[in-house]
Amino acid sequence: MGCQCTNKEEEKNNEVLKREKNLEDEQYQDDNNNNYSQKEGLFGLTNQDLDPAQLGETNNGNEFGGGAQEENYNYNEKINEDRNAKYLEYPEKMLDIINKIRNDPVSYADIIEDSIPNIIEDQDKDDETKTRIIYKKKVKVALNRGEPAFHEAAEELRNMNSLPPLELKSEICVPLPEDEEEIKDSSYLREQVKAIRETTNIDVFFKDLIKIPEVSALLMIVDDSGKNPGKKRQAVLNKDFKYIGISSKFIGKTFIAYFAFSK
Repeated sequence: MGCQCTNKEEEKNNEVLKREKNLEDEQYQDDNNNNYSQKEGLFGLTNQDLDPAQLGETNNGNEFGGGAQEENYNYNEKINEDRNAKYLEYPEKMLDIINKIRNDPVSYADIIEDSIPNIIEDQDKDDETKTRIIYKKKVKVALNRGEPAFHEAAEELRNMNSLPPLELKSEICVPLPEDEEEIKDSSYLREQVKAIRETTNIDVFFKDLIKIPEVSALLMIVDDSGKNPGKKRQAVLNKDFKYIGISSKFIGKTFIAYFAFSK
């Protein structure tokens, strides 16, 4: 006579099956809230939803119907493994998109301007009397100026010639932090880059927290940040740069990527 699963075991099995099914289903989910130009196919901008929000994680510690702390820890570790496995190709995808932009900057100018309808005003959660400008396409990203910055970036690309592709170079890939506290510590990135510069050259480096390559690349080119605006765009479109280093992973629920460029 075979063993019968307890309710707790059944819940765990159902949760695993649900997670596996969601991982498969995510590849076919369409975001029908936005329409883009036909040129998107060239740069990988599709309506396929790559956000892993459907993996089933919760914050209430009751993933297994109030199971033991060790089980919750293992479950969360599995979630993180799923996330990192799903985004394993992030560096290659980013490199591909960046090189397509460098090869055909004029066409990408149209992509930028077609993305302007995704700029919206959102109420500041800390001050009901204020609004903020954000870019909303599967993610919410704070902007500084909004539409004018998109037009300026598009105009710059229209006046550019084709650039040679960048080559991915492992020697300038910045090591990733181990915990979320190190992500917030700006000295971590500086120290890692300093160590790399002892053996090889890095001209420009920066951090990015957007896990969707298409959105990340778009906002790098627009580069509408309040601090050092234009730095990322200048790096991606620098004709003298030959190499790029890209490292990325999830640390807890935070996605982080480091980019480095050299001649």
